[in-house]
Amino acid sequence: QVQLVESGGGLVQVGGSLTLSCAASGGTFSSYAVGWFRRAPGKDREFVAAINWAGTSTYYSDSGKGRFTISRDNAKRTVYLQMNSLKPEDTAVYLCAAHGQATTDIVGAMNIENWGQGTRVTVSS
Repeated sequence: QVQLVESGGGLVQVGGSLTLSCAASGGTFSSYAVGWFRRAPGKDREFVAAINWAGTSTYYSDSGKGRFTISRDNAKRTVYLQMNSLKPEDTAVYLCAAHGQATTDIVGAMNIENWGQGTRVTVSS
């Protein structure tokens, strides 16, 4: 297993940008696919973006496609989520998770064990 810590959240105005980081310790981080999820107030957890273990394949939800970019630096054991053109509906706690190797392993998975605690993003209008 790996331990994950998110950072980079905060308060931003509509149309602004933020870059979230997911730093890993322990385990073999470079062998895992990593996903970003979010949980908005009163809503279920939602998938946002995923990247495979090598960083060569990515997958986005419709809400993130075109505005968000996921990337990773395995030497730094960190995955990033660059978020642009932020909207009030992007307000949520963002969590990262590590599971499987391919993006398809983590999208929709029900048995993810490696989760971070989350970082809060608030988009003000």
